[in-house]
Order: sequence, then C-alpha cells, then structure tokens
Amino acid sequence: MSQIDDKLMKENKHNNRFPLFLQDVFTLAISAFGGPQAHIAMMLDLLVGKRKYVSEGELIELNALCQILPGPTSTQTITAIGYKLGGMKLALITLLIWIIPAGSFMIVIAIGMSYLESQGVSTKFTKYIQPMAVAFVAFAAYKITTKVINTKSGLSLLISSAIIAYIISTLYGHLPITSVAFPILLTLGGLATSLKFRKHKKIHDKKLNIEWHNFILFLGVFVGAVTIGNIFQFRLLRLFENFYRNGSLIFGGGQVLIPLLRAEFVDVKHYLTDHEFLSGISFTQAMPGPVFSMTGYLGATAMNDKGVFWQILGGIVALLGIFLPGTFLIFFVIKFWTELKKFRAVRASLEGISAVGSGLVIAATILLWKPINTNINAYDGIINISIIGITFLLLLSEKVPTPLLIIIGLVAGFVF
Repeated sequence: MSQIDDKLMKENKHNNRFPLFLQDVFTLAISAFGGPQAHIAMMLDLLVGKRKYVSEGELIELNALCQILPGPTSTQTITAIGYKLGGMKLALITLLIWIIPAGSFMIVIAIGMSYLESQGVSTKFTKYIQPMAVAFVAFAAYKITTKVINTKSGLSLLISSAIIAYIISTLYGHLPITSVAFPILLTLGGLATSLKFRKHKKIHDKKLNIEWHNFILFLGVFVGAVTIGNIFQFRLLRLFENFYRNGSLIFGGGQVLIPLLRAEFVDVKHYLTDHEFLSGISFTQAMPGPVFSMTGYLGATAMNDKGVFWQILGGIVALLGIFLPGTFLIFFVIKFWTELKKFRAVRASLEGISAVGSGLVIAATILLWKPINTNINAYDGIINISIIGITFLLLLSEKVPTPLLIIIGLVAGFVF
C-alpha cells in the first residue's frame, strides 16, 4: 500500500469519528456541571479514557495552555481538541455545540425569572444547588490534583498558589487586581519549573512560524468595542463592550469573572440588582456547560425593561462578547503550539502552570463555600456541610450521574 493510500485511510478514519466527537461534545454540553475544573475531569473520562481522541498528556497540556490565556478555560480546551482533530471547521462547530445549550438555557431562565419576580414568586428552591456546586468544584480539585501533581515542587506551588489566590480574592476580589494577579501566579509557576528544562529531551527541529491574523482580529475588535462603547450610550453596544473587555482580561475561569461582573453591573452601572445577580449565579451552578454562559442571563436581565425581544438580543450580545476574545486567542496560539512546546523550557513550564492552576481550583472551592454560609443558622450550616460531603462521595463512587444529582437537589429545594 502506498503512503498516499495510507494517509487517505487515516484521514477517512478521523473524518468518520467527527460525528461521534460532536455527539460527545453535545453530551458534555448538557451534562458537564461544576465549572471548568469539573469539565476537564469529565473530558479526561470521556474524550481521553473512553474515546481516546487525544492522550491524557495532550489534554493536560492544552488545559495548561488555555489557563495562561484570558477567556473561558474549558471552552478553549474543548475547542482546541476540535482543532487538533479536524482543523478550524471542526473547532468552530465544537465551539457552537458547547456554548449554545447553556447560553440558551440562561437566556430563557433570565426571561422566566423576570416574569416570576414580577409575580412575586420566590426563587429559594435553588438553595441546595449551591452547596452541591461546591462539592462539584472540590471533586474537580481532587481529580485534577491527582493527575498533575507528582513532584514536591508541584505540591509546593499548589499549596502556595491556593493560599495566595484565596488571600487576594478575599481582600481585593471587587477590584481589577484579581484579573491581573491570577495570570501572574500562573506565569510565575511556569517560570519556576521552566528552570528544570535540562530534564527534558532536546528537540532540534524548532522552527516557529506565527500567523498573526487572529491576534490582530482579537485586538481590532477590542479597540473597536471600547471606542464605540464609550462614544455611543446604546445599551446593547455597551453590553458588548463590557463583556468583550472582561472576556479579554479575565484569567482563571468563571469564579474570577463573578466578582468583577458584580462590581460593574450591580455597583457601578446598576443594570441588575443584587438579588437578580445572585439568582443568576445560583442557576449557573445548576447549569451544565461553560460557567461563562451566565453572561447570557446577565445580558438578558440587563434588558428586562425593554421586553422579551430585547432580552434575547441582550443575552446573545453578551455571549458573543464574552466568548469571542478567548476564541480568537486560542485559534492564534494553537497554530504554533506544537512548534512552541518543542522548546524544553516551555515543556518544563507546563508542570508549574498546571500546579498553580490546581491551586486556583482549591482556592475557588473555599471561596464558593463562603457566600452560601453567610448569615445562616447552625442547622442550615450542618445541612450544607452534609450536602457537600454526600455529593462528593457520590461523585467519587461514579454510581450516580451528575444531572440526576442536580434534579434531586432542585426537587429537594421545592419540597423543603
């Protein structure tokens, strides 16, 4: 058999797997609860363990790369997997399948919440979902840590980054310093382990060809959005500028996004009330798919005085604004990532980036725990701890599907 025939057979084999891959992406989009860290754990199980689209090492590398880029980490990671399997076309379809279910759900919920609140209906039935969300993130921290931490230096970076991230988020979570501090921590972690580059094998073929058009597109939209948003006071344009700017500057996932969006949309611009914002966050924890999909809720709620049509537009504009920056950047970097990681220092840095990323997950677990236990009595505190413990053990046993856990939590909230 000729090399050309062999190549064609391999291409056909990969092409035949594309529908199955997209089906798996959709499965994750409607069942992956718990935020980016839980998403990566589920990707390891389905996309690596069961389907073997990529190796465990490749997925961890891609996740580490996405953690040092601004934007939604799990979205960028699954988009990058699509790119590795089928190029730009498959990556774009992957992106749409991943974000549309959760984004649509959150827009519909925003419209429904506006109606319920206008009718005076309570939304306290989500109270058990919040401690369950803490358990999801805690379980993700456990899963990711066991995968990426295998050296003393990695363990040291994990512990120190978790402590620093917690302190910064507690003291300065309402300030833009958070979005700067987290990428600095990731960079320092990468630099720390890059010093061990001599342990990695030399690769002599290290040609680096960079295509700049996606970065120019990212930067051009950023400048245009900020300029137009500040010239015109039309709320839809301002919403796109707000979300595109945040999507361009946010590192560390949805947990970092929450305090910054609250400060901007509740405290500064008064697009939402505290009650509306917190209700949206609660529902986001109960939604599968990317945590950044909560922007669909925020955008729709910000337009609730204009009617349903404008709420839908507000949600769509918000989703486009938050997801576009990370998409432009991952398409920019992924094209030369294979060549870039041939450098020993780059490969060595991935250990530190992954360790710090795990530390940020642990800090996020503690930070998510705090607000659900504020201003509650001892009995409710015991209930919350019990829910977290039981949910964690059920996730560890892998005997109860995550969607079923969410349904049980919602039903319990209605009953009690």
